This record gives sequence, structure tokens and C-alpha cells, in this order.
Amino acid sequence: MIKYNNPYETIPLISSEPQLNKYLQSIQNDTLLAIDTEFRRIDSYFPELCLIQIAAGSSLECIDVLAIKNLEPLFEKLYDSKTICVIHSARQDIEALYHLSQRMPHKIFDTQIAASLLNYPLQVSYQVLTETLQNVYLEKKYTRFDWKTRPLPEDVLQYALDDVKYLLPHYTSLKAELIKSEKLQWLWEETGFLLDKNLYEPNFKQIIKKTSGILKIDSDSQKQAISLLMWREETAMKKNKPRKWIMSNERLIDYATGKNKLSSGSKELFKKFLNTNQIETNFHAPLVTQKPLSADEKIKKNQAQEYIKKISIKHDIAPELICSSKNLVKFIRGDKGVSINSGWRSKIVKLKSHLKP
Repeated sequence: MIKYNNPYETIPLISSEPQLNKYLQSIQNDTLLAIDTEFRRIDSYFPELCLIQIAAGSSLECIDVLAIKNLEPLFEKLYDSKTICVIHSARQDIEALYHLSQRMPHKIFDTQIAASLLNYPLQVSYQVLTETLQNVYLEKKYTRFDWKTRPLPEDVLQYALDDVKYLLPHYTSLKAELIKSEKLQWLWEETGFLLDKNLYEPNFKQIIKKTSGILKIDSDSQKQAISLLMWREETAMKKNKPRKWIMSNERLIDYATGKNKLSSGSKELFKKFLNTNQIETNFHAPLVTQKPLSADEKIKKNQAQEYIKKISIKHDIAPELICSSKNLVKFIRGDKGVSINSGWRSKIVKLKSHLKP
């Protein structure tokens, strides 16, 4: 176990530029950084980063993002091409950092993904992993804490530091297991998907699909609903407010179907939006639910699931990690873009040859 300098005798909190620069100088030669973040997203569209916790070498620190105006030196370190960021369940942390820095890390070792490749429970929590690997139990009593609160109480800071304290020991243990089982390259492939900045931009197709009620209305009303939805998203982003604060799904569907009318002011703003924005035609295609499996497709799916189960036992991983049920249907229907057709999955799975015609 790493022995960190003076842990918790005085809770470390970097809250000024001179402190930050001094700290960065002390870790200038460290290329392995364990990172966790605390952010708030209750009343904003984008996550508002409040705190960054870093474990590096023998140092364990919290950086008060809200108190420091110039974070550029920190970003230079985090996004240096030599830096490997060790994070548990990294997607939200990367997103919070991305919206503040507009940059992506070069390399991520996600301990949750690493654990899943070693047949730990899928989406295993940091707490469970810490208890399993380090025999340390961590309480989660501040999961709903408002991280914009200042000053931060010492017990809250200790809680935040605990969320990063064991990441480097986790990294050491999990990396050794991945090398032994010849899966380290699998890990780098999986975490590579997290480094696509498009993942952290609004996905309008997904937002449309997740809008409740939109599948139950006719195609003309769907077209109007999608235009309203795009206007809502632009407004929410500009104001940095939750989309439901701008317009709830229920109101949006009512406006689209004519059950309710926009106010005169909103109507003018909506018209202006439509006149200045070209909405992609594929957004306006009628939305349909996935058609049911045919009898032949059901047979092929069962065959594929049995085969994947055997492969998962051989490689000691969960079948869902090889291919989800949703992606399996896509594969059967000829979608060549599913993940089972590329990378490490394609090397261990030869699904086409195991499906009877």
C-alpha cells in the first residue's frame, strides 16, 4: 500500500495559484496520476466541476477548482502526452473536465473496466473494489453533498480524498492481473472509446429517442416535436440550465400535437430559431420502435448466446461484455458496425461461422 505524506493530519486543499504551481512542480516527473472529481449538475445543463482529487507518487491532494482562476498549468499536466490517468468509472469525470478544459486525456486506465475484464461484477463500484482488493471499507455518506459549498468541512474533504487514495494500488493489482491473463491490450482498446470527444457533446439522436411520448404521436407531430426539442436543447445549453427547466417533455409533446400553444414571445423565438438553423433531415424521419424478432432471428440469437456463453467461460468474462443483447440483434440483422466485429472481441469470437443458415 502506498504511504501518502501526512494523510489527514491536516487535510490538504490547494486553493490558490501559488499553491497549485508548487504542487505541480512537486509532481512534474510523475506520469501516473490517479484522479477523481466532484461536480454538480443539479441546476445546470453541463456538469460544473468543483473539486479535483489527485494521487501521485506519495502525494494526495484536493484542488479547489472554484477558487483558482488559472487552471491552465494543471491542464497541461493532466493532458500531457506522457500522463496516464487512473480513474474509476471515468466517463463522468472526463466529461466534467472536458467541459472546463475543452481537452481530452491521452491515456486512461479505468479501474472499473479493468475489473470487468477480470470477471469482477460489471460496473463494480469503487467501494466494493476497494474492499475486495485492499480490505478497506469506505462509507458513502456524502454522495449527495453540494460540492459548491465553501468552506468544505474536513470530513467531507477526507471523504473526497478516500475516493482517490486507493486508485494507484488498484491500478497495480489490476494491471498485473491483466498482463497475466493477456488482456492489457483489451483494456487500452476499451478505454480508447472514452477518448472520443463526441461522446461528451450532446447526442441529439439519443435525446430524441429518450423523449417520452414522442413515439406515440403521428409523423407530422414528431417532426414538430423534434424541431421544438432542438430549440429547447440550444436554449438550455446557452443558459446552462437543465432542459426540463426550459420545457418539460410533456409540454413539448402538447405543443407539437397542438394541445397547447406557445406564448407569442416563445413563438417568435421558435420561428427565429427555425429560420437560422438547418435541422438534419434524418432527425425528422418518422421514429419507430425496433421490430420484433422473426422466428429465424430468434433461433440465430439463441445459437449466438450459447456460443458467446462458452467463449465467456473460456476467457473468464461476462457474456454481456462480449456482446449485449441489443448489439447481438444488430449483428444478426447485418450491422457491421457493432463492437463484436472489431478489436479483441473479433479475435476471440467467430460468430458468423457458428450461426446455422
